[in-house]
Amino acid sequence: MMNARIGVADTTFARVDMAKFAIDVLKRYHGNIEIIRYTVPGIKDLPVAVKKLFEEKSCDIAMALGMPGPNPLDKQSAQVASSGLVTVQLMTNKHVIEVFVHEDEAKSDNELYRIAKDRAEKHAQNLLKLLFKPEELMKDAGMGKRQGFPDVGPIRI
Repeated sequence: MMNARIGVADTTFARVDMAKFAIDVLKRYHGNIEIIRYTVPGIKDLPVAVKKLFEEKSCDIAMALGMPGPNPLDKQSAQVASSGLVTVQLMTNKHVIEVFVHEDEAKSDNELYRIAKDRAEKHAQNLLKLLFKPEELMKDAGMGKRQGFPDVGPIRI
């Protein structure tokens, strides 16, 4: 079993502590992993947080969790952050699992909380598969898996 350092970057702007849900899933893994959490103010701070987790904390893989607001400026900030996270992946040759939950995905705080929890937990599971059992991800290719919402299944013609 390989040793792994997993970075979890999140924000104070988010209205739900998604990192807690992700870390709870990661802690249940029965392998030799170390989890390093790094919290920053907002989503545009996530790319450098993840880069620091890779370069200064020697993480092998990372999650970036954020909750953009519903306004056009929030959507623009999310796109900028997402582009930055892709750049970090290309610069470091390491995966960053982006876990964004947009506030306008839900009609109520209860629904937003449920989406955030589900998405964070499922992406933490995806991270573990990507790192330790990529063949499990291959089995799910084209299966319409969703995070935050029910799976939609494959298209069969």
